Amino acid sequence: MSLVRKFATVGGATLGSRIFGFARETMMAAALGTGPMADVFYAAFRFPNLFRRLFAEGAFNAAFVPLFSKEIETQGVEGAKRFSEEVFGVLFSALMLITIAMELAMPWLVDWVIAPGFAGDAEKSALTVRLATVMFPYLMCMSLTAMMSGMLNSLHHFFAAAIAPVFLNVVMIAALAYAWWTGADPLTTAWYLSWSVLVAGVLQLAIVYFGVRHAGISIRFRRPRMTPNVKRLLVLALPAAITGGITQINQIIGQAIASGKEGAIAALQYADRIYQLPLGVVGVAVGVVLLPELSRALKGGHMKEAANLQNRSLEFVLFLTLPAAAGLWVLSDPIIRVLYERGAFSAENTVVVASILAIYGIGLPGFVMIKALQPGFYAREDTRTPMLFTIISVVVNTGLAITLFPLLAERGIATAEAAAGWINTALLFSTLLWRGDLAWEWAFFRRTVLLLAAAGLMAAALAYALPFAAAWLAPGAPLLQQVAALGCLLLLAVLVYFPVAFLIGGADIGMIRRNLKRGPRPG
Repeated sequence: MSLVRKFATVGGATLGSRIFGFARETMMAAALGTGPMADVFYAAFRFPNLFRRLFAEGAFNAAFVPLFSKEIETQGVEGAKRFSEEVFGVLFSALMLITIAMELAMPWLVDWVIAPGFAGDAEKSALTVRLATVMFPYLMCMSLTAMMSGMLNSLHHFFAAAIAPVFLNVVMIAALAYAWWTGADPLTTAWYLSWSVLVAGVLQLAIVYFGVRHAGISIRFRRPRMTPNVKRLLVLALPAAITGGITQINQIIGQAIASGKEGAIAALQYADRIYQLPLGVVGVAVGVVLLPELSRALKGGHMKEAANLQNRSLEFVLFLTLPAAAGLWVLSDPIIRVLYERGAFSAENTVVVASILAIYGIGLPGFVMIKALQPGFYAREDTRTPMLFTIISVVVNTGLAITLFPLLAERGIATAEAAAGWINTALLFSTLLWRGDLAWEWAFFRRTVLLLAAAGLMAAALAYALPFAAAWLAPGAPLLQQVAALGCLLLLAVLVYFPVAFLIGGADIGMIRRNLKRGPRPG
């Protein structure tokens, strides 16, 4: 199967998850707006989500997958099964202890880490503690889910792991629908949502567990023991846990700063949900597929294949994210209006969230390239270098956020995140290049410049067309009319960007198909 098909499998499932995510956020915007209850729920949900990225997705996609792939190559499926059982015993035990400790420390964590701006409002702070306490066990479910997802990806079974996140959004949508049907107030709705997060975590774990069994591996619990393989995993996982959660680390810093202004946390979350669509569909898909592919190529001694995989993946990333970034910049206002502006979400909210989304658009290619560059380190069992670069970007993000928030409010936090993302991208790219793990290609550089030109032309066409669609996109216009107008603008973007990109040589479909085909090559 070619890399394009694998990207499409993971990206398609992720797209489904993001579409359901949009539906969820639209319903939440209508139910909670950017009011205090929205701030409370998102603050409480951010914490288990942060730990999920730090201890689950980041650590296990970076550390577990290369080691599991090595076991498959050297010891076969039985060796990989034994290794996964060793890891499962240690992981389950550690997660149980972490969950108990965090539940007991939750009041302190809310006041000092999650939302220090709530400290002056005892009721708001206490409610955040209670909601976070309900949702925190989600971490345990998702960490085990991430481990089994890594197993499935290494075995080239991508769909079950990619489709599992859809069920978080499905269950939360069901909770919102029930709240609407029963006429629940915002407080009761927040409680329904909190319990739905926990239910979704159990459901996602069940899906990947049965996926692993279907792939031919049955995991049983082993007494936790520090075997050499487990020790090696922990050595790799600690820095990877920090690195993998870069976006979440930066966002929780932004949240802590934004908690000083009512509505700021929710505004950042609504914009984040939209830019996560291209980031998830392209960035996550490339990262998930590229890591096991690179790992197995390197373990098999196919160095030329590994270099080709890395370069072509970067090319694929830029081909799809540059127009997405330009589109988010130009169309941020109509996108927010169509998706969110109803119920408790006002026209004033649209202006604020749209300005944040436009800034996130600038940072989007950087964030997606991080997903394509980090596997180049992880596949070589180097998790320390990306961790150091992450620390640098977090320092930059924190300094800029503190400096810009008094001047630009929520926009200052978004600017800080985008700048930190691009700095991290530059450090990762230049280091791989310097080490010789990334081959410099002038043809790739030329195509990147041409893709930038095609995206710029697309942005200009959208800016020209936008005034003609203004009446259809006006705040008081019917929803179907707004959707039709936005759909026409998106169609125009597609009709301009892709033909121009191919005509001027920024992309070549034949080259993409040939170079993204994975096959054994001499190392």
